[in-house]
Amino acid sequence: MFATADSIRAYRLANDLTSMVQVSDRFHLKPLLRAVTFPHSAFILALSENAVRFVEMHADLAPEVVKVPDMPKDAASSAGKSTLNDRTFSGRIHGSEGQNVRLQQYVRKVDAALRQVLSGRESPLVLAATGRLASLFAQTCSYPHLLKDTIADSPDQFSEAQLANKARPILDKAYASEISDIHALFDKRAGDNRATTDMADAARAATFGGIDTLLIDIDTTVPGFVDDESGAVTYVEKDDAKAYGVVDEIAARALASGARVMGVRREDMPGKGELAAVLRYPV
Repeated sequence: MFATADSIRAYRLANDLTSMVQVSDRFHLKPLLRAVTFPHSAFILALSENAVRFVEMHADLAPEVVKVPDMPKDAASSAGKSTLNDRTFSGRIHGSEGQNVRLQQYVRKVDAALRQVLSGRESPLVLAATGRLASLFAQTCSYPHLLKDTIADSPDQFSEAQLANKARPILDKAYASEISDIHALFDKRAGDNRATTDMADAARAATFGGIDTLLIDIDTTVPGFVDDESGAVTYVEKDDAKAYGVVDEIAARALASGARVMGVRREDMPGKGELAAVLRYPV
């Protein structure tokens, strides 16, 4: 909840937050960054020979089926046939060979239809499919945010809510992998003097647009000031209405320079400090 003398704004977040009260001349935004970092929102493609569903899920809302223009109804109708299981000759393809070709055509049409609604999006896409369709779609999909792990059950037997429940552990694993990748990048850049957990160094780098990726602990606050010109940090022993969260200010400056900023828990921080920054140039 953000309150001023003139207004009150409240946001419902899907994350567990540490209770705190901050009084200053600016809003304390770190809790919101957690919701942006791990929104627990995703798309689910439920794909089988018999049907296609495209489902959008969020952390605290019921999942909904999204209508996709030009989406095939099923594999057979997309090929202009009543079934793909016949063994009769049809032109140059027939039998199991013909079935594979038709499935490939089906998957390409699904991918083409999705391209219209996924263009410019960054939400993860979770595939629910089995057998050949799962492997064919993974090979064909043009959306860069398709997750490697899938719901490896026939999606026809599940409701949208059940699909969303099965997708959540896959999202959690993807988020954990994302943090692990940043840890590896941090360790690599540390050898080149392009990574820091020092708050003063990070504040100067943020002020001059030197941060590429920033991880911040959302649960703690270090009161003080960051100089507008030099980025020098001044700490205060007692928080008051004049001081503000130093890490919060560093995050705001990093965001303003186009950095990637992620709100995480202390246990996910390299060095287990208040922040960890990967820099654009050595310091």
